[in-house]
Amino acid sequence: MKIGQPAEQPVGTPAAAEPKVKSSAKKDEATRATTPSSASAKVQLSEAVSGLLAGIEPTSEIFDAAKVNRLATAIAQGKFVVNPDAVADKLIANARELLDKKSH
Repeated sequence: MKIGQPAEQPVGTPAAAEPKVKSSAKKDEATRATTPSSASAKVQLSEAVSGLLAGIEPTSEIFDAAKVNRLATAIAQGKFVVNPDAVADKLIANARELLDKKSH
C-alpha cells in the first residue's frame, strides 16, 4: 500500500473478521459449538440465601441498626476504643477457617 491511497478494506471491519454464516443450519451449528451443552459447575446456596429467595424472613437478625447507631455515636464522640487483641484474634480465626476450607 502506498501512502495517501486508501486501503481496499480497513483493518478491524466486520468483513475482515470471521466469514459470515449464510444458512440457518450453519448458524445453528455455530451456536451449538459455542454454547455449553450442560453446566459443569455446581453451586450450593447457604440456608440464609435459600430462605431469602423463598421469601422466608431470617430467624437471626443480620443487621442490628441499634448497634450501628451506638458505634457511630461512640466514634463521633471519640469514645470508641479499638481492642487490638480482639482484632488480631478474629483475623487469625478467619485465616484458619479459610485455610481449613482450602485443605478439604
